[in-house]
Amino acid sequence: MSVRSFFLADQSQPDESHYVWAYRVKIENQGNEPIQLVRRTWQITDARGRTQHVHGAGVVGEQPVLEPGESFEYTSGTPLDTPSGFMVGAYHMVVPSSGESFDVAIPAFSLDSPHQSGRVH
Repeated sequence: MSVRSFFLADQSQPDESHYVWAYRVKIENQGNEPIQLVRRTWQITDARGRTQHVHGAGVVGEQPVLEPGESFEYTSGTPLDTPSGFMVGAYHMVVPSSGESFDVAIPAFSLDSPHQSGRVH
């Protein structure tokens, strides 16, 4: 799994404490059977330590099934009212053939912008 974040200056309004990032996630099935991404959970923390929890079905409106060796990549975004923060989360996966479920942890990644005065992470 890999995650990259990008500050979107054209969608941000620092004078109004509105900062927006895009993040690109790539997940790969390194197992021996098909798996399906059914739900996501995110914890998004701003520079003041306020955390919002986001839960939902799939990602970007999809619940992709990944065959062994396949990968799925998507881009999404998040706004904050501080110039930096970070995200951490999990994908809730199912093995369609057995119904077995498991979680894939998404390591914390930074949401940094040129408007921050110091880093909180």
